[in-house]
Amino acid sequence: MGVENFAKVSQGGKRTVKRARVLLAARLQTAAGDVEARLRDLSQRGALLECSGPLQVDSEVVFARGDTVVPARVAWKSGNRVGIEFLRPIDENEVLVQLGRTSSNAVQPRFRRPRLHGETLSDQERKLARAWGLAVGLAVPD
Repeated sequence: MGVENFAKVSQGGKRTVKRARVLLAARLQTAAGDVEARLRDLSQRGALLECSGPLQVDSEVVFARGDTVVPARVAWKSGNRVGIEFLRPIDENEVLVQLGRTSSNAVQPRFRRPRLHGETLSDQERKLARAWGLAVGLAVPD
């Protein structure tokens, strides 16, 4: 699953917020320590994550994904899914950076598929693979 477009989603019929469905690695910093999580949904005001940490509703956490680090509270929990509400709205550009987009209409470079097993990578391709691995939370072997 990859990044889908921002969608306006009604929250209980009260308001609409832009949300983006994603599947990215994230981390929650809690009083009990760090909890690794999968980020499933992201907006300026909150996020939906999947994790197995000992989180309680209304507990304070710190959401961390790349350069975006923001205090939040656990709004709800159901099974391994957790909804968090950011204590301050994050800037739309912060959200777009996490999704690999920008707010400008600049042309983004096109990327080729990774090489198949056994093919050698150029130095530039190896550098791109490492950058991609960091962006999605994976270690790329040398």
